[in-house]
Amino acid sequence: MCGIVAYIGEKSAVPLLMEGLKKLEYRGYDSAGICIACNHRLEVIKRSGRIAELEKVARLNEISARIGIAHTRWATHGAPNEINAHPHLSCHGEIAVVHNGIIENFRSLKDMLTKEGHQFTSDTDTEVLAHLIEKFYQGDLATAVIKALHNVEGTFGIAVLHKDEERLVIARRGSPIIIGLGQRETIVASDAVSIIPHTKKVIYLNDNEIAIIGMHDYRLQNLNGESIANDIQEIRWNIEQIEKRGFKHFMLKEIFEQPEAIRNTMRGRITNGQIKLSLHTDISRIKRIIIAACGTSWHSALIGKNLIEKYTGIPTEVDYASEFRYRQSIINRDVLLIVISQSGETADTLAALRKAKTAGTQTFGLVNVVGSTIAREVESGVYLHAGPEIGVASTKAFLCQVVALLLLALYIKQQNGEQIDPTLLEKIEAIPEQIQQVTERSDELREIAAAYLANRNFLYLGRGINYPVALEGALKLKEISYIHAEGYPAAEMKHGPIALIDANMPVVFIATKGAVFDKVISNMQEVKARGGIILTITDHDNPYLRELSNHLMIVPETLEDLSPLINVIPLQLLAYHIADLKGLNVDKPRNLAKSVTVE
Repeated sequence: MCGIVAYIGEKSAVPLLMEGLKKLEYRGYDSAGICIACNHRLEVIKRSGRIAELEKVARLNEISARIGIAHTRWATHGAPNEINAHPHLSCHGEIAVVHNGIIENFRSLKDMLTKEGHQFTSDTDTEVLAHLIEKFYQGDLATAVIKALHNVEGTFGIAVLHKDEERLVIARRGSPIIIGLGQRETIVASDAVSIIPHTKKVIYLNDNEIAIIGMHDYRLQNLNGESIANDIQEIRWNIEQIEKRGFKHFMLKEIFEQPEAIRNTMRGRITNGQIKLSLHTDISRIKRIIIAACGTSWHSALIGKNLIEKYTGIPTEVDYASEFRYRQSIINRDVLLIVISQSGETADTLAALRKAKTAGTQTFGLVNVVGSTIAREVESGVYLHAGPEIGVASTKAFLCQVVALLLLALYIKQQNGEQIDPTLLEKIEAIPEQIQQVTERSDELREIAAAYLANRNFLYLGRGINYPVALEGALKLKEISYIHAEGYPAAEMKHGPIALIDANMPVVFIATKGAVFDKVISNMQEVKARGGIILTITDHDNPYLRELSNHLMIVPETLEDLSPLINVIPLQLLAYHIADLKGLNVDKPRNLAKSVTVE
C-alpha cells in the first residue's frame, strides 16, 4: 500500500526523494514525510494530506544531505494526520523508520517497551518498530534491525536510518522492496516507477532478507545473518511509459493504450494457428482449476472461468484470494491454482499461492510486473506485458488478464490434441483495432456522462460471459466517481434489485448479441415498464433497442466469447468521464491504493 523511497549517493537527497514520492503517490496519500541524516542528526519533516503539502515546506530547500528516507502513507494504524505520518523516530530520536505493512503484535511490543520506559507519540505500529530497533542498538544498525525483526509478527518493507551511520538498512517480509543500482548512488523504493529515472539495474529483495547499503557498496543477507547473492535484473520499460504524454489523467492514457497492451500480451503467443506458451505445468494431471484473485482481477477470473470451461471441459472455480487463504480448501496435486495480480504483490493472492504450494498444488500466475514476488514463486505463468499501470483503477491490466486467460484455455485445448478454430484466432487478432474504434468515440461517452453527474445510484446488468463485465463497470464507477453502483446478472434483477428501479435509477445494460440476447431484451422491458433510465451497450442497432434506451452505445461486433474485451471499454470511459466532470482526482481516488500489500 504505502510508498517508500530511500536514497544514498553523491547527489542531494531531498530533490530525488521528493521526485520519488510523487511517482509513488498512487500507493497512498493520507500523509507524507521525509527524513534526512546530516551532521550526526536526523531532520524529519512531515505533513498530512498529499505530497503537495510537504512540498510547501520552505525548509526542504535548505537541507543538503546525501542520504535520506521518505514515505507516502495509506493509513492502517492511526488516523491520517501529521503525528502518524512516517518517518517515525525512536525514543531518543537517533533512528528513523519508514514502513509498508502491518506489525500484527505491535500492542504487546508497545506494552513491553512502555514498561521499559519508552514513550510513544503516535498511534501507529511503525513507531513501535523504531523503538524496538533502538532497544537492540549497540553500535551496529543492521544487527539491531535483525534482532528487532525476530520479534515482529506481520509484514514489512522498511528503510531505516541511524544518525551516526552513513548507510541504509532495508528489509522485507511480505511488502515489496526494490533496490536500484545507479552510478555512485542507490535508490530504494517499493515500486520501480521511482527507480527508472535513475537506473534500470535492480535487485528484488525476497522475504526475510535485508540489505545494508553504503555510499559505495552494498551487501545482502537473510535474517539469520547469512550472506546471500540475489541476481541483478533489468527493468524492461522506460520513463516515457510512466508519463501522461498529453493525457489529462493516467487512467485515460491507459484506456487508450489498451489496443497496444493487448497486442503485447498476444505477441509471439499466436503463431501459425498455434498458441505458444512456455509452461511447466503437467496439463494431463489437471482435474480441477481454481482461480484466486482480488478486485478487478477477480472479475477477469470470472470471464476466464467461462472460457476455460468452454474450451477445456475442466471444472473451474473462482475464489476471492482473501477467502481462499483462510477456508478449508479442497486442494491437492490434481488441482491447478491460477493466481492473478497486476502488481504481483497483492498480499491475499500471494498468501493463497503459498497455501496451495504447501498442498502440492500446481501453480500458475498471471502478473504484469516482471520480478514481482508472485512471478518468482509460481511454477509457471504468463507475463501480461501491459506496461506500467499508474492509475489506481485498473483498465489495461484487466483486458490483458482476460486475453491471457483465453490464450491459456486455448493452449490447454491444443495440448489435449484438439484443433483451434482459425476463425477464432482471426477474431482475437482483430480485437485491438475494434477497441481503438471505441476509444475514438470517447467524446460521445463524455456527452452521455454529463447527464448523470447528479445520480447517486447505478445498476449494471449483464448475462453469461458479460455478467463479470457488469461487475467491472460498476466497480469502476464506485472507485473513481464515489457513486454507489451494483453489478448483477440481468435475470437476478427481479429477485431483489428491481425494487430500486424508478425514474432516478440509471440501469446500464450489456446487450451484445449472443445466446441470451433476447433474455436481456426482456429484462430491459421490465426496467422500462417501471420508469427506469436505460443506457445500453450493444453491437446490434435496431429501432426497438433505440426505443427502449435513453442512451445507446454501439460497439463493433465480434464473437460472444470475445465481447467482454470490447464491451468493457465504454464502461471504463463512462466512469472516467463522470468522475472527471465531477472534478474528482481520477488517478488517486480517496481511500484506495494501487497495490494492496496488507490484509
